[in-house]
Amino acid sequence: MLFLILSVICSVTVGVIFKIARKYNVSATQIVAYNYVFALALCYLFFSPDLTVLDASSPWGILIPLGVLLPVVFLFLATSIKHMGIVKTDVAQRLSLIISILGAWLFFGEQFSGLKLTALLFGFPAIILILDKPNDNKENKWIYPTLVLLGFGVIDIFFKQIALTSTLPFTTSLFVLFSIALVIMILFNVYEILFRKNKMDSKSILFGGLVGIFNFGNILFYLKAHQAFAQNPSTVFAGMNMGVIMIGSLVGIFIFKEKVTKLNVTGLFLALLAVVFIVISQLN
Repeated sequence: MLFLILSVICSVTVGVIFKIARKYNVSATQIVAYNYVFALALCYLFFSPDLTVLDASSPWGILIPLGVLLPVVFLFLATSIKHMGIVKTDVAQRLSLIISILGAWLFFGEQFSGLKLTALLFGFPAIILILDKPNDNKENKWIYPTLVLLGFGVIDIFFKQIALTSTLPFTTSLFVLFSIALVIMILFNVYEILFRKNKMDSKSILFGGLVGIFNFGNILFYLKAHQAFAQNPSTVFAGMNMGVIMIGSLVGIFIFKEKVTKLNVTGLFLALLAVVFIVISQLN
């Protein structure tokens, strides 16, 4: 469970950094681009990935789509927030757990125990209750949160497949993924600079570096968690989503002084119960 806990902490920290960066009006797309620069450097320095093992037999059918999806889904996320607001976008992102759990059942043949099913029964309403907040945005553009939901769910499934791949070291896979994602973000930022006249911001290097460090840790520990729970992918899928929601909400309440309703508190309690049942199911 240690890898899963570390992945959750890194994921929440990334969100905190983005929340702070918004106060300084730093471009999120530039932060994401620099994030991949730092993530690539960390991957190379700490693991010295062996790129010579890459050949035609490497799992390019997984690596390329996932490398493209990582930054593209982030762009869907940003667009969804713009048109539908943060609340509905967050709900869509966390409900991607449905896609992940279905993937564990359909593609990886996982059987669900009574404890794990109980955890999911607590978990899904917890997501809705925690993210239940007033929203005045009446614009009906559900295509964007729908793409967010599907995108994050597919990303989870692809990460599971990479974790189970024995033909390529996962450190090499990480380096390839970060490289593809960086190329995509460079192209997007070049487009914004040339055609939308956006300017480069030096502060994005600092925030991008911080995001890169914790994003690197998030993905690394997430893959290690999938390897540790090779026979129980839903443990990682559900534990990650519930953990991020619960800890992220607590950080928002106690550090950023965000207001919560009674429904939010009820949702946090249900999420805690879900995590407890997930842990018990794994111990058994």
